Amino acid sequence: MKILILNPPHQAIGSRMPGEMLPPLGLLAIGGPLIDDGHEVSLLDADVDNLALEAIVRAAVARKPDAVLIGHNGSTSAHPTVVGLLKLLRPALPDAWFVYGGVFPTYHWRECLDEMPQIDVIVRGEGEETTRRLMRAIAEHTPFETIAGLAFRHTGSAHATPPAPMIRNLDDYRIGWELIDHARYSYYGGKRGAVVQFSRGCPHLCSYCDQRGYWTRWRHRDPRAFAAELGRLYRDHGVTMISFADENPTTSKKVWRELLKEIIAQNCKFTMIATLRASDIVRDADILHLYRKAGFERFLIGMEHSDPETLVKVRKGSVTNDDREAIRLLRRHGILSLCTTVFGFNEERDRDYWRIFRQLLVYDPDQIITLFVTPHRWTPFFNQEKDRKVIQMDQRWWDYKHQVLANRYVPAWRSFLWVKLIEVAIQTRPKALFRTYLHPDPAARHGMRWYARIGRKVWLHEIWEFLTVVRFTRSGPMLADFWGTPQAGGEEALSARKDVAREGRTAHTLIEDRPAA
Repeated sequence: MKILILNPPHQAIGSRMPGEMLPPLGLLAIGGPLIDDGHEVSLLDADVDNLALEAIVRAAVARKPDAVLIGHNGSTSAHPTVVGLLKLLRPALPDAWFVYGGVFPTYHWRECLDEMPQIDVIVRGEGEETTRRLMRAIAEHTPFETIAGLAFRHTGSAHATPPAPMIRNLDDYRIGWELIDHARYSYYGGKRGAVVQFSRGCPHLCSYCDQRGYWTRWRHRDPRAFAAELGRLYRDHGVTMISFADENPTTSKKVWRELLKEIIAQNCKFTMIATLRASDIVRDADILHLYRKAGFERFLIGMEHSDPETLVKVRKGSVTNDDREAIRLLRRHGILSLCTTVFGFNEERDRDYWRIFRQLLVYDPDQIITLFVTPHRWTPFFNQEKDRKVIQMDQRWWDYKHQVLANRYVPAWRSFLWVKLIEVAIQTRPKALFRTYLHPDPAARHGMRWYARIGRKVWLHEIWEFLTVVRFTRSGPMLADFWGTPQAGGEEALSARKDVAREGRTAHTLIEDRPAA
């Protein structure tokens, strides 16, 4: 089969920085196994080129695909773009199969099928094996019902098969790196970059996190094989910048230490960044020298909040002392700390913003990133917040960078003002300016200057956007009415069992259920 994998453009400012784009790892992970199955696979990355929808349609039609697979890592906020794109693509490719995958359609499969007649099938959860089986079934005209992890129409109604089994050995599926030209992707100030994933899942129970349920359990690749893959990216494709997409790669200190040593053995000059828990950094105080030797130059630390009661509410499972100690330890070993702070919790008052600002000064992070709490209905946090009023009706802004819920005590404009003032005050304090322009370590100085340049653009863009583009409503629905009832019972997207219940169907019926163009 001729298969086109399509990465649609995204509205987020982080996706629109010229020369600061990374490859779509999730789609490449789907492409590798399909290539190995003998399919003719190509990737149309409309995100890196920021293509208009009409240009995407022309490029897709020119490739004459039998199947179009579409998805985006910014799944929820990219969904409106997918809707508009499919309305143009389906009439232009009436005989092609359209398959939709990602976090949002995994949990909103019923709504997607009911509201988007252009979609034939939705792949739910991990897609490597499920998509292989689906493409084989389409080619051989065999029933879909025997394939776990799908959603499609049956007699005019949305229907889903049981969850797909969790992939136990991640090394069984390779990344389709040959689908991209590595020269088109760079990050961190012009370094040729790639996104990788050593592990999937996270053992922690943070109530707001949608990734824990999506991956079900923490698993990891073989450290030696993974490090060898990084080495090939460096030697064969000139990749020097590596961004880890893992939710929590340091879950096992033993495995993580082994990976660091294997990366060091590759003898490659990498710049690497990742997201870690502060408690793991503190735990690894005795091996942090290996972090830096392997090439790690910056870690994003999810502090979330400095209020102990809020941390307990969201089940973060961390303490503020660990946050401060982690920043100190990283600095001692020449590694930058990028600390996230989340705003928009319902009980926030003006004094809380002032307290958070003062706490950040005490923490003394190298860089910060501010986010707004964004509940997804398949997380426990959604159930906690289901009675809050929605003030942002445009799904494109449900990207963690924009306010979506009303606060009980602070109006949206004042919350935005507080956040922008905190950002500029922290990023321009004397210590931060010294590290940006006079840091004795060239690698750290480069990282600080790069983030300062990007930060200025984002900061100004978000202010312009707030004043001219973003619109809030005063009469919005409650959260549960906006997205639907909580899905806490279906939080786990995958089945940890080896065997999954199956139901019988005929291929004839499934093909008849396809919508007209």
